[in-house]
Amino acid sequence: MQAEQYEESLKSKLIEGLNEDLRHEYQAIIMYNTFAALTEGIHRPILKQFFESEIPDELRHAQFLANKITALGAEPVTSPGKINSVTGAGEMLKEVLKAESEAIERYVKRRLQAEKFGDFGLANDLEEIISDETRHKEETEKLMRGLDSN
Repeated sequence: MQAEQYEESLKSKLIEGLNEDLRHEYQAIIMYNTFAALTEGIHRPILKQFFESEIPDELRHAQFLANKITALGAEPVTSPGKINSVTGAGEMLKEVLKAESEAIERYVKRRLQAEKFGDFGLANDLEEIISDETRHKEETEKLMRGLDSN
C-alpha cells in the first residue's frame, strides 16, 4: 500500500508541475504574440519576425503538455501564467531571456520528476523541450548583444 501511495504522490507532483509548465507555455505564446505586435523602431522587422517565429514552438510545447496531462488522467489548466507588460526592444528581450531561463530550470526539474516516476518517454520528450528552450535563450542573447552595440 505504501508503494502505491508513494507512486501516486510522485504522479500527483508531476501532474502539478506539468500544469505549471503548461501555464508558462500559454504565457509565452501570449508574450511573443504581444511583443511582435508592440515592437517599434529600426529593429521592428527583425524582432517582429523573431517573436512570431517562437510562437509555433511554444504552441507545440503546450499541446504536448496538455496531451500528456490528460494521458496521466488529469485535466490541463486553461489559463496562462502572469504576463509582464514591458515596452521597448531591450526590455522585451530581457523579459524573453528571463522567461526562457526559467523554462529551462522548470523543465530540468520536470525531467527529473518524470525519471523518478518512471516515465522515461516523458523524460526524453522533456529533454527535447529543454533543447528548444536553450536555443530560444541563446538566440535571445545574440539579439540582445546586437541591440547593445547600436
